Amino acid sequence: MSQTNLDLSLYLVIGRADTVGRDLLQVLEAALSGGVTLVQLREKGLTGASLVTLGRSVKAVTDRFAVPLIVNDRVEEALAIGAAGVHLGQSDLDPILARQKLGPQAILGLSAGYPREAAQAPGDAVDYLGTGPFAATRSKADARAPIGAEGIAAVRAATQLPIVAIGGLDTGSAASAIAAGADGVAVVSAIAGADDPASAARSLSHAIAEAKKARSLRN
Repeated sequence: MSQTNLDLSLYLVIGRADTVGRDLLQVLEAALSGGVTLVQLREKGLTGASLVTLGRSVKAVTDRFAVPLIVNDRVEEALAIGAAGVHLGQSDLDPILARQKLGPQAILGLSAGYPREAAQAPGDAVDYLGTGPFAATRSKADARAPIGAEGIAAVRAATQLPIVAIGGLDTGSAASAIAAGADGVAVVSAIAGADDPASAARSLSHAIAEAKKARSLRN
């Protein structure tokens, strides 16, 4: 699929457990004001109806900033929310089936931490790949071993799809991920857990933009 207007630069993955006791919508609004370009709602434990209710509240905030909302894993709930799309893991619904359910205009992401997974991703169904973890992370209990910049570069070489680096990234390491070939950086605690989510997002956005400029000059 082709999502020409999809900006993967600063991708926030967020759920209620990530905001260190603060209101999810308030943290989200601050993050968006700081420059987040894409949001994924990740709430593994909620029932369908509860996820839809929360998702609609989240979408009301992202809509004010004209930023797309992605839902982790749950295709039917994403449709009910009116979300822009879904992000799938390797063990979730087959991306081709998900595309059939979501339609041609939806954004569909797929986790692919290894070159083999990236090469096997169906490019006619998937819009981008989430690759990582870049570094050790505590925000995902079942995370694989870190792949670092070398892993990002290996995935970059295996696919033409846009890729987003995720896992343990912060302002200091974002540039390394971009230099290795990532089109964007996805974070959880670096923004959602920050004392000042807006400032954290601005710092990350600046670091990513500078890294992209430096990469274009090298190329």
